[in-house]
Parts: sequence; C-alpha cells; structure tokens
Amino acid sequence: MTEQTSTEQRPVLVVDFGAQYAQLIARRVREAGVYSEIVPHTASAADIAAKNPVGIILSGGPSSVYEPGAPALDSGVFELGVPTLGICYGFQVMAQALGGEVANTGLREYGATDAVVANDGGVLLGGQPAEQNVWMSHGDQVARAPEGFDVLASTAATPVAAFGSDDKRMYGVQWHPEVKHTDHGQQVIENFLHKAAGLPADWNSGNVIAEQVEKIRAQVGEGRVICGLSGGVDSAVAAAIVHKAVGDQLVCIFVDHGLLRKNEREQVEQDYVASTGVRLVTIDAREQFLNALAGVSDPEQKRKIIGREFIRSFEAAEKALVAEAAADGEPIRFLVQGTLYPDVVESGGGTGTANIKSHHNVGGLPEDLQFELVEPLRTLFKDEVRAIGRELGLPEVIVGRQPFPGPGLGIRIVGEVTADRLEILRDADAIAREELTRAGLDDEIWQCPVVLLADVRSVGVQGDGRTYGHPIVLRPVSSEDAMTADWTRLPYDALARISNRITNEVRDINRVVLDVTSKPPGTIEWE
Repeated sequence: MTEQTSTEQRPVLVVDFGAQYAQLIARRVREAGVYSEIVPHTASAADIAAKNPVGIILSGGPSSVYEPGAPALDSGVFELGVPTLGICYGFQVMAQALGGEVANTGLREYGATDAVVANDGGVLLGGQPAEQNVWMSHGDQVARAPEGFDVLASTAATPVAAFGSDDKRMYGVQWHPEVKHTDHGQQVIENFLHKAAGLPADWNSGNVIAEQVEKIRAQVGEGRVICGLSGGVDSAVAAAIVHKAVGDQLVCIFVDHGLLRKNEREQVEQDYVASTGVRLVTIDAREQFLNALAGVSDPEQKRKIIGREFIRSFEAAEKALVAEAAADGEPIRFLVQGTLYPDVVESGGGTGTANIKSHHNVGGLPEDLQFELVEPLRTLFKDEVRAIGRELGLPEVIVGRQPFPGPGLGIRIVGEVTADRLEILRDADAIAREELTRAGLDDEIWQCPVVLLADVRSVGVQGDGRTYGHPIVLRPVSSEDAMTADWTRLPYDALARISNRITNEVRDINRVVLDVTSKPPGTIEWE
C-alpha cells in the first residue's frame, strides 16, 4: 500500500444513542474506506457542524422515542445538509423529527427477519436481492414515512422498514446493517457512503501513517520523546510511527515490572530493536512494582497503582537520560502512549458512555503527570493498528501477537499480586500459549487470557493425596476489535492437553476451568 500525503480526515460521525453496536457501526464505515468517529447524541448541531462531517449515521438504541427522557437529537442536525443514515432507533428519531409517524402497534421483531425491497431499492438498497434476511430488534415502528421520502423496504410486521430521499440525501433502515447476521448489511452502509454521500474509499493505513507523522512533528517539534515498550502490538506500532516522524528524538524505555509473561523481556530487547533500530533502555523495576502492589486486591486500585508506577519509572528514566545528555540539557517533554479507541470508549471518553473500567493508558494515569502525551493510535481499532504495523514493516512476530494488557499479569491474578503467584501464573500462561500454537489455533482466537484465582482454594487429589490448590481459568475469546467478543470453541483435545500439563507441571494448581462468557456481559479480562 503506497503512503499518501493527507490532510486531516473529515469524518463520518456515528451519533450514539446508547447502542450496543455504535462502535461496530464505526468499524464498518472504516472497513468501507471512510474515516469515522463516534459522538454522543447530546452533541448540539453546532458541535456536530464544527467537526465538518461528510456524513452522519444515527445509531440504534434500547429506548422508545415515546419514553420520557428518551435520547433525543438536536433537530438542527437535519438542517446541516449532511448526508444522513438512520439505523433502528436512529431511523425512528429521523422519521419523527422530519414529520413521519412512529407508532407502537404491538408488533415486534427480534432477530432474523425477511425483508422485501420495494421496486429497485433506490440508491440505498439498489443491487440487492428483492427478498433478503435482516437482523431486527425493535418494538416501535415507522408507520408513515416523512413527506418526500420513498418507502424502500417492508416486512410482514413493518410496512416502512426502510425509506430514503435522494433530494435530501437522507435514508434510514429499521434493521441493523452493521451486524453480520444481516445478509447485505455492509452493502447498505457502502451504498450510503459511496453512492448517496459520494464519498471515496480512500482512508487506509498509508494515509493514516502520513497524517499521524504530520501531527506528531507539529506537536513535538524538536523536542525529545520517550515511549514505554511493553512488547505488545499497541506500544510497538505507536513507537514505530513516532520513530518515523522524529527519528532519534525518540528513546524507547522497557520497564520490566515483573508482571510480564515468560521471555517477554528478551523478545522486546531483541526482536523489536532488530526490526526498527530504535534506541532502547531497559529499567528493572520488579521490586518497585511488587512493593507498591503489596496487600492490594482491588482490581481498580491495582490498575491505578501500576499506571502510577509506570509513570514514576519513566520520570526516573527521563532524569537519567537528561543527565546523560547534559551537554544540550533539553528536557524530555513527551510520552508516547499506545492508547486505542476501545480504551477511550470503555473509559467513558468521547461518547458519553459509562466508565466500564479504567485503562492504564486512559484513566489510570496520575493527575501530576509531568509529560505531554503523544497518542498516535487513539482513534484506531486493533485490526487497524495491526495493518499500520505491517505497513511500517514490523515483523509478524510482533504485529501478530495476541493482545496483552498494559498492567500485565497484575490484573490476571484475582487477589494480591506476589512474586510467587506471578511465577505460578507465568508457568501456566506459557503452557497454554505453547499448546494453542502447537494445535494451530493462534489464528482462530483473539487472545487467551489465563487467570489465577489466587484467593480461591479448591480440593484436589494428586499423587494419591489430598491437595488444596488454586484454580486456573482459561479465557479463549474471538473478537474483531475487543468491543464485543465471544468465547472460542477450542477442540476438546487441545483443552485436555492444556489442563493436563498445567495440573502436572505447575505447582499449587489442581484445577483448570474454562470461561464461556461472551462480551457483553463479561469483559475480556477478569479485572
């Protein structure tokens, strides 16, 4: 893919009405080669206009437009002249605001539903089968389309299942085109973007890199930058982009906090440095982190402590590096973070959503932070980050790694973090990863967190004797972007080998259990 010189991308804005799938809509837009961002439904027409959008998509939501206090939209948004697509609840909000009729007829549709396309389907549904399967989730219905809008589709229970106005460049569907259960959902989104709104499919990893390089140079100037490498994909790609922008102004710092998986220090020091040529300084902070975490079991407190100690480690490294370069005396003002869009969303940033959990990259940083953050990945999903890493020439051993949380194994121990418990979990995690690779399953799972229930004891029998050990939890999940996930159906033989090896080879473990919870309701990590 050829790198392009790019100015700031004008976004398609996804207006979030509290939808389960708002982030998925944004991803589908990006898959169509168009940049997207999420904004809350509380944004005013002026707020939305200020972002200079090239399109607007109104998400679904769990409410009824008739409920007191139901999420609403500034009606001025429909007067901006921006091409707009309403989905499910957003479809009903649009219909009501533009003079159509929304009614509760008592006829509900949930799940797979047959839809019939009217005439040629217009711009939105053109080129699709006359009958198709769509995914519905609604009680209220659009009973009458607004004046000047054509009915584009219907179902047995919903006479106005889609409508559109080419003159106004406004369209809507009652179903969810963003989910894979809808047969031609992506085509609906692409028809809206490329045909109705006339947007080119020109957003890709090449121009993302060019745009971020330009931003970083403008932010940093001649300043010096440090980046904490964890060995994971996010920090590796973030550092590579910054290195491309400012070269030797960047120094990467690897903090060995003792919360790493087996052999990760060696992989960072060897694989990454060999592939990029970045200068790397390694800090041994294992004792510092363990002392700070002593006696702490609360997961949120652990995350904040780990985030705080990361920054303290960086500050100590900065002093050492400045002393080393005393000749110029230039302080290090900038810190690179591998923050991703799901981190921002789950921490309550940018969409008006509730804080699900703090991330060390977002909510876990101390208030007296002495660095200005550089976050080149803040608007990206994980698969987009991998594509950028490959574009930058990073080796597959780094780009293809399973996600690993910044707080490391500290949040995969349910209970207090101790050196002994870390060694137990490290051994169990290494076995699980070895067996998954041996079974050829790495490409089938998003990641497989291994969790130690340190505060739980279970009775077992080992060596003809009674044991009182800890359970280990396997959490294999499949996902596209970590916003939603399902547990991966691993072969029983592979699970059996993992269980047998862990209970035989790892001391104090006498039980292995499988987590079969999707996200939602459960998060991927236990803490």
